[in-house]
Amino acid sequence: MNLRSFIFSLFILTQAHSLAAEANGGVIFECGPDKLTHLNGQLNTYQQELGIDASVYKVYQGESRLRVSLKDPSVYGTLYLRWNPQYGITEESISLPGKEGLLEVETVSQREILLALMHEGRETIFKGDACHIDALKEHIQIRQMIVAWSEHLHWSFPDGESAQWNQRYWDQGNLKPKASLDEAMRDFFINPDKCSLGCYTATKIVIIQGILDYFRRVKKDDAMADAIIKRLKSDDDVLVGIEPGAMWSFQKPINLDEQKRLGKLLKIQTQVAPMNFIPGDWVYFVNTDKDSSEKDGYEGSNSIYMGRASFDDFYNDNEHHYLYNEKIQNIYNWRNGVFSRSRHFQRMQILSAEQLHQFGLSPEEGGFLVKNRAIPYFFGFEPF
Repeated sequence: MNLRSFIFSLFILTQAHSLAAEANGGVIFECGPDKLTHLNGQLNTYQQELGIDASVYKVYQGESRLRVSLKDPSVYGTLYLRWNPQYGITEESISLPGKEGLLEVETVSQREILLALMHEGRETIFKGDACHIDALKEHIQIRQMIVAWSEHLHWSFPDGESAQWNQRYWDQGNLKPKASLDEAMRDFFINPDKCSLGCYTATKIVIIQGILDYFRRVKKDDAMADAIIKRLKSDDDVLVGIEPGAMWSFQKPINLDEQKRLGKLLKIQTQVAPMNFIPGDWVYFVNTDKDSSEKDGYEGSNSIYMGRASFDDFYNDNEHHYLYNEKIQNIYNWRNGVFSRSRHFQRMQILSAEQLHQFGLSPEEGGFLVKNRAIPYFFGFEPF
């Protein structure tokens, strides 16, 4: 993001309300006191490794609970952590497989992810076997990989037509029996011209690829990668049900069995505060306009939060990402026939700060933003 975009983003949020957040949010570990004492030291070391100064966070340790949270949470939630000078956040470069070998990709830093986790607005709880420093480290790395794979996408949008699939691997969205899922997922990113996808499917593909690539290539944990593939294939439809049914609890009526359905790869966090986003979150924005929401593919927007106040741009319609204010305005302007920012920009209505605040609330409050977030399991540290 350039300075001009950043200043504009701050300007349109100047009248934003204080977060209706749980004052005691942040990262929480729940286990025995001896383990917590040891973990406290490990956590301090980890934060130092990420370059997080002890002066910016506070620690509370009780008999069975250790909580780490920011001392000075922002009224803008987690959106602008990247540019707060007290945190010293910069991007990180990581390697991803490309068509002709590894490519360097600049993406969200692990420092920003941990600081976002420590922000008020929701709790992220590590308990049982997950009450372990490695569970936190791995969770942050997985989130980073999900974001990294969303950085430079340029798929096609079906726009009312049927989705298109590379027939080498897929039969109308179903993985062919002899196809390698690892290869089929990687192909979406190497040969994007061979498919057209709606945002729901695109979100799932990025998340699956981020998780699989972490375990298969980065951690080199083939046993976990194979377990994830087995889980995805458990109902013969690898792209169905990776998120829990409760992700869609805002839709009424919802079948009780579906409400209780667990996700294959993701679990749910509910009642998340406005403007609280952690890089790697699956976020849903509802289109509340009756007319435009009836257009196929515009019922709402499935999005991945990328950190740096940005959300994914699967179709490279806005230089690979949407800033928060751009995302809100994009969804609002569907009612004005703006289905492509690049082609229909002349129809755009620029929202006021008050409108941006309003539409950043939940649908129950007249906004677009669902309070649920789908997040990765703590793989290897909890049942999934």
